[in-house]
Amino acid sequence: MVYVSRESDQQTRGDDYIQAGDCYHLSMSKILMSILLLLLQLPWLSAQGQDLIPGPAPTSLPEGLQTVEFFSPAVGRNMKFDVILPPGYGDSEQDYPVLYLLHGYMQNYTVWGRNLAAAWYARQVDELILVMPDAGNSWYINYARSDGGQRNNWEDHIINDVIPTVDARFRSIAAREGRAIAGLSMGGFGALALGLRHPDKFISLGSSSGALSHARDIARALHSGMERRQAPVPGSEDNNFQQADAFVADIISIDGFSTQQERTPQGIDFLRAEQAEAYDPFQIIYNVPRSQMPHIYLDAGTSDSLIAVTRELMSLLLINNVPFQYRQAEGGHTADYWRRAIGPMLNSQNEVMQRALGWRP
Repeated sequence: MVYVSRESDQQTRGDDYIQAGDCYHLSMSKILMSILLLLLQLPWLSAQGQDLIPGPAPTSLPEGLQTVEFFSPAVGRNMKFDVILPPGYGDSEQDYPVLYLLHGYMQNYTVWGRNLAAAWYARQVDELILVMPDAGNSWYINYARSDGGQRNNWEDHIINDVIPTVDARFRSIAAREGRAIAGLSMGGFGALALGLRHPDKFISLGSSSGALSHARDIARALHSGMERRQAPVPGSEDNNFQQADAFVADIISIDGFSTQQERTPQGIDFLRAEQAEAYDPFQIIYNVPRSQMPHIYLDAGTSDSLIAVTRELMSLLLINNVPFQYRQAEGGHTADYWRRAIGPMLNSQNEVMQRALGWRP
């Protein structure tokens, strides 16, 4: 089934997202603004939007939210994820399907549930567990080379550590039919890459404003002879950004993994083109047998430059007669867009899980 929806409500055009090589970065003056807007109800900024001025405390935690700390062998450190439980969870013995929501580049495990309305929508649905893990600025891949004594197996962190921890600690349905994964921007890439690499784990994959060509762009550069280097630390020489980064680090509160410098892996993501291609959704989708193909949900804002690659993947699915859902609405690569996009995506993926479990007509 193909579902196309166009909405035309008022929305600030999002032109602050630019392509830089094979990664996508906000301009530095707008990074500070974006972080503060996500973390504060009423940010207090100078007229130039650059000077950090003390403001109100972060918004209160959504109802039903818990933060879980656990040790992840895949990355060799203690990590955290936020989880939203259904309203009746404590009074029932029911097992629930789980939606895993992946954050974007320079974001963290707190963003979806506390700032982008995912917790509210999950509680309205009242029949699934929502899990929001953290993977820093890793792109959710296993690094080809880790430096500085680090262990940067971020795909394994999600697949082998986060999911089993959720299944052990909560009444989740530990089966493909009861598990979905989605994300925004970097997380949209991660959701499709991990989901297509592990189709036995997920019944539905979702991408909102996904940077879906990330691995493909790197593979092409490597094929052309470019030498891959370690990713730079975002904002490392910007004083205003460092102030905002320290504020956010207090909220993340993961020992040794809270500042952008700590959250940017040391090492090389891909040393050979073949390693990048192994994570490229445009290629690995052909590795999935038709009988095991998960449901795919795609969306993007019409003012977002990443809508082009989303439409490209949609065309690939059309040509190959792969069932999917596609939605586009007015908006850019912004928090306002993602707050409006999460509802349709969450409801769609929940319906897929409910039907796969035999709980819908």
